[in-house]
Amino acid sequence: MTTPPSFFRRRRRLLIVLGAAVLVLLFAALGGYLYVRGHEPGEVHNSTVEFQNEKPQAPVAPRRGEAFVWPDYGYTKDRRRYLPASADLRPPFKTIWAIQTRDLVEFPPVLANRRLFLLKNNGTMWALGANNGHLVWKRKVGAQAASSPSVAGGVVYAVMLKRRHRVPKGRVAAYTQRRGRLLWSRPLRARSESSPVYANGMLFFGSEDGTVYGLNARNGHIRWTYRATGAVKSGLALRNGILYFGDYSGHVQAVRASNGHKVWSAKTSGAKFGFSSGQFYSTPAVAFGRVYLGNTDGFVYSFATTNGKLAWSKKTSRYVYASPAVADIPHFGPTVYVGSYDGTFYALDARSGKVRWQRKAGGRISGSATIIGNVVYFANLGKRTTIGLAVRSGATVFKFRHGGFNPVISDGRKVYLTGYASLYGLIPKTAAQRAAARRRIRERHARERRAKRAAKRKARRRHH
Repeated sequence: MTTPPSFFRRRRRLLIVLGAAVLVLLFAALGGYLYVRGHEPGEVHNSTVEFQNEKPQAPVAPRRGEAFVWPDYGYTKDRRRYLPASADLRPPFKTIWAIQTRDLVEFPPVLANRRLFLLKNNGTMWALGANNGHLVWKRKVGAQAASSPSVAGGVVYAVMLKRRHRVPKGRVAAYTQRRGRLLWSRPLRARSESSPVYANGMLFFGSEDGTVYGLNARNGHIRWTYRATGAVKSGLALRNGILYFGDYSGHVQAVRASNGHKVWSAKTSGAKFGFSSGQFYSTPAVAFGRVYLGNTDGFVYSFATTNGKLAWSKKTSRYVYASPAVADIPHFGPTVYVGSYDGTFYALDARSGKVRWQRKAGGRISGSATIIGNVVYFANLGKRTTIGLAVRSGATVFKFRHGGFNPVISDGRKVYLTGYASLYGLIPKTAAQRAAARRRIRERHARERRAKRAAKRKARRRHH
């Protein structure tokens, strides 16, 4: 029996109607999703997540002769990357010393007892005089490194990617700050580029096999380990006894520093149109009851510290390797500063994730920003320069012809700038002028004293 043509026409019309209905439903769902979630596909803006206001920090103004400490990558244990320095510490700067390392320097030094401790990518650690850049000692810690050391109690701790050239496994070691004497060393089962953090006699860091370590800082003995679901390449942020970090499986996790027990874990899905997770290389910053960090899926995320609930996500168009700098800027408000591989530097509202301002850098931004006083500094890896922007307006106030990844730290009086393979000591020009004036006065007084002594000697000779 032959099927009439009218049957096929009716069936075709029915399929067309059904297909159109499905498309309408999909577009309606997508529109509703974008309306609820934000302005860009995948963005989240959840106003119900708790936000804790904090009292703004008072400016740090070290007294002359006082030993300032910048102990860890990101300055504070919670990795905020913010030094509320005096308004006098601002551009323009004068270079008071400079050294060429001849090797890549991906991470900045730490500072203690007027010494800078710099870990180069070739695995060599340098101790430098902070006032003049002179080399005090150097030690070959391993074959490859990509992290900052940590300093505490007269000891400097370093973590290695490779302990020897033909051994693709890491190492952690402790040296005396004064002479660089080795105190202890522990081989690791995997490579590590996780900048360590010290607290309460323990040292915390992650590794590429997903192991997070809590070590006895006195002797290197393992107190506990925690196994994450992916490689932990970032540093761990510590706040109120809880360690926060992201891993390469796209999870953000909170672990107790005392015993390594998991508090919570949250998963992201910002890659491949929401069907996959990106990777967390960014070291988190913890502030205002939130965890802030970037991801290779192009998003910057904010999670609640109490339960890991996603507060917001902000989309950029490329990878976000950089760690955010977070601060409550007076007369501006809590703000997250972070760069992206899309070449844009963002200032985001810490509560909502909305853009306060953004600036095109003209080259990819891989490293992390640091706020010193009223200026936020970041490096343009594409052009290998360092840029400083006003924290409230984003106006350019500083440009330096050298830069690479993580650019600056400070002692409240000077700025120490890390280039691609170099290190510089900078001082505000006004302060430099005052120092030069004091030096000229000292030199004049010295000449006068020499002249008086010469006159006395001449008078004695005449008398005899």
